[in-house]
Amino acid sequence: MRLSGLKRRLLATSCVIFASSYFIAPVSAQQPSAETQAQIEELVVRARPIRDSQAEALRQKQEADNVVDIIAADTIGRFPDQNLADSLGRIPGLAIERDQGQARFINFRGAPFRYTSIAFDGIDVPGAEGGRVPRFDSFPSVITSAIAVNKAVTPDMPGEAVAGFIDIQTFSPFQYEGLNVALEGGYGNQNLGDVAIEKYNGRMSYSNDKVGALAFYSFNKRGRITDNREFDLEIDPASNAVLMNSVDFRSYRGDRRDESYGGTLEFRPADDVQLFIRTLYSAFIDLEERNQFVFDFRPDITGIPLTPNTGYQPVVLVQRLLEDGKYKNSTWTTTAGGEFMSGDWTFTLQGNYTKTTNDSNLPIPLSAGATVAASYDITEIEKPVLNIFSTGTMTPTDVNLLTYPANLLLRVDIALDIEAWKFKFDAERETNLFGDTTFKAGVQADFRDAKGATFAANIGGFPAGVNINDFVTDKLWDTDFNNSIMGRNIDNLGLRDAFEAVTGPLTPSYADDLIVGIDEKIYAGYAMATTRFDWGNIVYGVRMEATNFSTTGNQVVGGVTTPVDFSNNYFNVLPGVHVNVDLDDDLKFRVSATTGVSRPTYEELRASSRVNVINNEINGGNPFLKAEKSYGADASLEWYFSEASIASIGAYYRAIDNVIYADTTVVPDGSLYAPGIIGPNTPTTFNSFFNGQDGEILGLELNFIGQAEFLPYPFDGFGVAGNVTLLDSSFKAPTRPQGKFNLPGTSDVIYNASLFYENFGLSVRLNYQYRDDWLSTTENDSLTEYWAPEDRLDLSVRYTLPLDTGDAKFTLFADANNLTNSVDVRYVNTRRTPNQVEGFGARYVAGLRIDY
Repeated sequence: MRLSGLKRRLLATSCVIFASSYFIAPVSAQQPSAETQAQIEELVVRARPIRDSQAEALRQKQEADNVVDIIAADTIGRFPDQNLADSLGRIPGLAIERDQGQARFINFRGAPFRYTSIAFDGIDVPGAEGGRVPRFDSFPSVITSAIAVNKAVTPDMPGEAVAGFIDIQTFSPFQYEGLNVALEGGYGNQNLGDVAIEKYNGRMSYSNDKVGALAFYSFNKRGRITDNREFDLEIDPASNAVLMNSVDFRSYRGDRRDESYGGTLEFRPADDVQLFIRTLYSAFIDLEERNQFVFDFRPDITGIPLTPNTGYQPVVLVQRLLEDGKYKNSTWTTTAGGEFMSGDWTFTLQGNYTKTTNDSNLPIPLSAGATVAASYDITEIEKPVLNIFSTGTMTPTDVNLLTYPANLLLRVDIALDIEAWKFKFDAERETNLFGDTTFKAGVQADFRDAKGATFAANIGGFPAGVNINDFVTDKLWDTDFNNSIMGRNIDNLGLRDAFEAVTGPLTPSYADDLIVGIDEKIYAGYAMATTRFDWGNIVYGVRMEATNFSTTGNQVVGGVTTPVDFSNNYFNVLPGVHVNVDLDDDLKFRVSATTGVSRPTYEELRASSRVNVINNEINGGNPFLKAEKSYGADASLEWYFSEASIASIGAYYRAIDNVIYADTTVVPDGSLYAPGIIGPNTPTTFNSFFNGQDGEILGLELNFIGQAEFLPYPFDGFGVAGNVTLLDSSFKAPTRPQGKFNLPGTSDVIYNASLFYENFGLSVRLNYQYRDDWLSTTENDSLTEYWAPEDRLDLSVRYTLPLDTGDAKFTLFADANNLTNSVDVRYVNTRRTPNQVEGFGARYVAGLRIDY
């Protein structure tokens, strides 16, 4: 991997910070007197919650038997986080992918979303998207006590954690003795459009020496307006100039909300017995309004060639798309179990039921065939300027009131429901058979049933008696780009009411070839041991997973539907070893070797397909896909040079076989995918998913957290945190002549930097995040669509009121996100040809937290 100048500078800077901490440490580690030490400890607990939570997180990290990062609850509460994705994005090696400015997915160490497993209190749950991909925007940060980000997995963790295993640890009612109450409420706005933001959450628990009970509730509502411009651009090979074939002007409105609630009941009848039941429901809902115009400048309409940067076309085709739609995904997970001791053994038995939903219902009135004349200026490509005129003239016209020859109703629907049952048994004991050793073994059975359909787009007629232009309002779009077309908001809710009064309520409709039906069973067993020595320990063991799946669906040929099914099973042996060496009391070296398996998503595996026997074409899933297999190594050096401080460097490598990607290609024998319909050895165009080869990810992480304790009071309240990750990845796509591509989600450089101060009950934190370009997804069969570099600057302020209120504590808070008004850009092949630009503005929230 060749490093650019920027990467070299980042690496050099990080190494300087890492090295300089050796000089800082002796100063910050000077030991005060016992009396002074007691005063400092009291001050830390009362006035420095950031430092306190960092100290606890680093303590757990140092004592862990694998490469792991910890986020403590107070740290989460002192970041301006909308959801868990925002919290995780500050961990070294983790990067956020956003949708309309809101954190949604996590690329774990440059890997695709599917390579990360998510769990609640150690119980892994299916991802809401395709059964494999976790959606972190549906989980608010406040539900967690801590998050363990396992970067090198041990045999007692699921094999699907190819990149990492994220364990969300919820609060226990025994965490606080007696009654404990935490309440929080906040209000704010997004400055683009001045739309409201609300957040409310509460948690209450009670425990005595036998029984503990806890309940929580969280609700967040974020009004939003999103500027959006989308393009079809090309580079003229003769002049090397950028030409614009079409441009979309879009304004999205609405609100996004997440709601979460649940509770825990624990019973401890004896010191060696613990019984519990935990339940959590969390949902994300996006209520979206769309106002969109598509302007088609292609020269084949008039024969007048396009000109670069600026120009005029006398005839431009116009489409208008509107929407009052809803996206929803949810997770409901309940675990019941117990832990008890018998002799030298500790046994844990757990049963879990999880249900996830992922539904989208987008009815889009689509008007087509109108014409205008237009001049354009794309000198500043991310803020195109269009002026609209009557066709063939320079006379301005109102784009909102055009007459369209065709008015249609486009219905976009997605639905996938997953029900999963899990049974898990673990046994652990101390033994001297291999020296000072802890032996652990367990079995697990997963039963998953998925039903639904993949992306469906159906188009039909729009009710003739409804005049869309009657719903045009006088309100111009809110925008930070420009609104040169003078677009006005549509009353989308009123429009939907009007056409549903004619059509009746719209219900999803799916073509037979889009149906998904999966029955999956995964049986796992593991055995591992941790053997301790004077110099550290070794963790070693093996996990075995047997997968059995069947898929049912439909094969559609010439309008005739035939039920089809397919089944398969495979067995994976996944060994792992971790060596943890205490070079000194504050210096730790780790090295590990791990293995994993990533199974195809349910949409990819579906048996359903549509066959065109005239052209020998198939569109559908690929039940013959192989699971992706990984083999990896990790190494890290961690220096805990002072309390709540660390300087570390880590390297890792993953080799991945059978990388799954989307493509359209000609397969030599179409009868494999349509037996009895396409003849043997018939070349067939197949639009589906395929296995690649020789995938690999490698990376280098540098991390530093330091406290300015060596400075005189009150400057000793300052602290800094920063991390840099350098990444590279690739895989071979056998169906593509160019062959080699990046894995989706791999940014070459990721870095985070925080400056914080806390004293006098005040906690202030300024945080900056950056990641450079990355391939957006392998499910886009072009393999050429990238996100441009993204950055965010956020501020969090907390002030605990100096009130004498006994055990109650009142904290004022204020959070500000995206202070620099950053925009997100996606492009095709080169940054000169963006295909999407989105802006959202900054967000501000302030409120009150009460702890008792």
